[in-house]
Amino acid sequence: MPPASAVGLAAAVREGRLRAVDAVAGALERIRREDRALGAFAEVWEDAAAERAAEVDARIAAGERPALAGVPIGVKGRHGLRTAGALVAAGCVPVGATAVPGPGTPWQTWGLGAHGRTVNPWRADRTPGGSSAGSAAAVAAGLVPLATGSDGAGSVRIPAAWCGVVGLKVTNGRFPSADRTGLAAPGVLVRYAADAEAYWRVLSGEGQGPGLGPLTAVFSPGLGFADPDPEPLHLARTAFARLVETGVVRLPRCEVPLRLEDPAPAWLALRAAGATSGVRGLPNVRDTPDVRDTPGVRDTPGVRDISGVRGVRDVNDRRLAALFGRVDLLLTPTTPHPAHGHDGPGDRYSTALTWAFNLSGHPAISIPAGIGEDGCPVGLQVVAAHGREAALLAVAAAAEARAGILGTPSKP
Repeated sequence: MPPASAVGLAAAVREGRLRAVDAVAGALERIRREDRALGAFAEVWEDAAAERAAEVDARIAAGERPALAGVPIGVKGRHGLRTAGALVAAGCVPVGATAVPGPGTPWQTWGLGAHGRTVNPWRADRTPGGSSAGSAAAVAAGLVPLATGSDGAGSVRIPAAWCGVVGLKVTNGRFPSADRTGLAAPGVLVRYAADAEAYWRVLSGEGQGPGLGPLTAVFSPGLGFADPDPEPLHLARTAFARLVETGVVRLPRCEVPLRLEDPAPAWLALRAAGATSGVRGLPNVRDTPDVRDTPGVRDTPGVRDISGVRGVRDVNDRRLAALFGRVDLLLTPTTPHPAHGHDGPGDRYSTALTWAFNLSGHPAISIPAGIGEDGCPVGLQVVAAHGREAALLAVAAAAEARAGILGTPSKP
C-alpha cells in the first residue's frame, strides 16, 4: 500500500477521521524503525512533535480547519524550522531535522544523519543526491509525506530525481533567503504532485488556480553545453514523448532552439565571491553544501573572478526570455548521470543541468522519469517562466493522473 499523501492525511485530520497525534506518532514510529539504516534524519524531535500535534488537534476541536492539519514533515537541516513558519501555521508538525552534508564531511556522502551517512532508499550503495539528502530519502522511504529543502544549484531537484520523488524549486527572490548571492531558493520534496501544490498554496498564499493546459513545451537534451549519459537522456526523452502523446503538453508549431552558455564558471565565481566578500550573513564557500556537491570547486581556474558573471547571466537571460516568449515550458533530464556511489562521480558536475536556473532564477521541478538498469530512478526537469510555478504544478499533476505515464515509483 503506497504511503498516504499529505493532502489526504490533512483531510482525515480536519474531518475527525484521524487525530494529528496519531498521524505524528505513526511517522515517529517509522523513523525509529527504519532510519538507523537510512540516515535521513540528523535530529528527531519526538516530544516537541507530540506537543505540536496535540495543539493541532486542539485547533480542530475549536473549529479551525488548517490546510495541512496534522501532516508530519521533515525540515532541512538543524535550522530548518526558521523557514517553516508558514507550514507550521497551516497545521504541519515538524518531526525532525533532515540530514545535510555536515561540517568536515566529504561532499561525496551527500548527507550525514544521526546514524551515519544518508543512503538512497532504492540502493544503499548509492547516494540520494544533495544537499537536501535526508529530505528526499525520508519522503521516498515513506517516513514523512513532505519535507522542506533549499536549492542553490540543484539541491532539491537532484535528490528528487535520484530518489524517485517530486522536487520543486520556486522562483529565486520571491521569498526571503539567507543566501545573499541570490542563488538559493526554497523548495519542497513530496511523493505526490497535489502535495507540492498544497505546499505552494501555503507558501505563496495563492488559491487553487484554473486549469492551464495543454501547455507548449520543448525538450533540450543538454541545454546546448552539457553531455548527459545515454540512459538518463533516453528515459527523460521518452517521458517527454509520453507527455506529448497523451496531451499533457503539446509541441510548438515551429522549432524553438535553445543554446545556453555553460553557467558553471559564473555560478562558481558568484558563490566564491559572495563567500569572501565580507558581507555579513553570506555563507563561506567551504561550508556551503551546494559547493561541496560540486567536485574541484576550489581548484577551478577563475573561480574567484566575477568579471564574467554578468556576461554569462545576460546572455542566458536573453535566450531564456526569448524561449519563454514562444513556449510555456522547457524540459530536460534533471541530471546528466544516474545516482552514483558514495565515493562520488569523479570530476563530473551533477548540477550541470540544474544550476543554470539558479543563476537565471526560473522556477523548476523534477518529476520521476523512470527507472534505470541499475534499479535507481532518474528525473525529468520542467522549467517555466519566472513566477509560473502554477504551470509546473499543473504539468506534474496531469502527468501523475495519467496512468502509466509518470506516476511516482514505489520503493521496492
